[in-house]
Amino acid sequence: MSRYSWTLLFIVATSAAALLVDLPKIPLKFAYGPININTSIGGYAINLPGFIRDLKIKKGLDLSGGVQIVYKADMTGITQSDQATALDAVKAVIDRRVNFFGVSEPLVQTSHVGSESRITVELPGLSNVDEALKLIGKTAVLDFRELQGASESAQMVPTGLTGKELKSAALAFAPDTNEPEVSIVFTDTGATKFQEITKRNVGKPLAIYLDDQLVSAPNVNQEISGGQAVINGKFTVDQAKSLAIQLSAGALPVPISLISQKQVSATLGTDSVQKSIFAGLVGLLIVGIFMIGNYGKLGILADVALIIYGVISLAVYKLVPVTLTLAGVAGFLLSIGMAVDANILIFERIKEERRMGRPRILSLELGFKRAWESIRDANVCTLITCFVLFNPFNWSFLNVSGLVRGFALTLALGIAISLFTGIVVTRTLVRLFYR
Repeated sequence: MSRYSWTLLFIVATSAAALLVDLPKIPLKFAYGPININTSIGGYAINLPGFIRDLKIKKGLDLSGGVQIVYKADMTGITQSDQATALDAVKAVIDRRVNFFGVSEPLVQTSHVGSESRITVELPGLSNVDEALKLIGKTAVLDFRELQGASESAQMVPTGLTGKELKSAALAFAPDTNEPEVSIVFTDTGATKFQEITKRNVGKPLAIYLDDQLVSAPNVNQEISGGQAVINGKFTVDQAKSLAIQLSAGALPVPISLISQKQVSATLGTDSVQKSIFAGLVGLLIVGIFMIGNYGKLGILADVALIIYGVISLAVYKLVPVTLTLAGVAGFLLSIGMAVDANILIFERIKEERRMGRPRILSLELGFKRAWESIRDANVCTLITCFVLFNPFNWSFLNVSGLVRGFALTLALGIAISLFTGIVVTRTLVRLFYR
């Protein structure tokens, strides 16, 4: 087989895998060691070590509705100069709690209303306000307690080890049994305390309390040094994830109190979403007809590449996962235009080479080669803009909302995939079939 045939085989395999992700109703069961793919019962999920996806399109608040909650931060006792830092810390903790549960593109914002400091939380896809309140929780105080006293009068007493000494807690899987567990890491101070506590409690339970409520009481099997440990038991994945976020929550820097809670209906509505999808399909159809009418056989190959682009893009959105808002849909449609633009640049360059009298095969190769610089420069400039809009480092001088970040993410992913389909896919198809 030639190099181009191997490339075509890779394209077909990639497209088939993406199509499998895009079509959740295809029944499939596959299990090998820690790898478990099951699309036939109830849901559609891929479970790999450290990678779990339910493979459903996640919609933002404007498309799916959700829950909006507003909290007030109590700044009593905090100096004026430290209040901004404290409010950012509260936002970071709440954001971490929400993101750990996998809520699709949550929006956590801070604001000042008069002398009050507020935190607004928007959770797309949640329909139950009580569920959202339970998810975020109130001001959390995490502490570890040990058993003291005789068997009849034994009680759990604080050890002095609190959530302030806990650096992180995460969902993990036991390497030998692949059962869910919780991995915890302490700070240097916490590691010293934890070693002393486990040393005197070997064979005894060490209870973990959150807001004076028992979360877990695992037995200490041995003295643990180094500040790293695991909490294991007969956990399900959801139970281990829930425990991990409760441990990660720790204590909020300042107390917060609930001001308002409400359920937000989808602003676009089902009818509007369907019309948007219909409009997008009509636009794609018009583009496909234009490419065939203007470039003939080359246009047919470009349309095939465009279909592959759409299949791979949808699969990537499910695997990342990307939360689709109206702005995100706009970014996706814009990237489709840029994917077609790359093909137009290539085909027009091929036409120019043919007009100069060069042979067809040479014109094809020169067309791709000489159009690449223009395609590269245009897409790199757009990717730089996407990087700034996404604001990955949370630059304070950029007031970027979640909708803008969603637009930037879908546009950037679309450009990356369009470069693959516009250069690799189209070029391979042209080399193999157009001759």
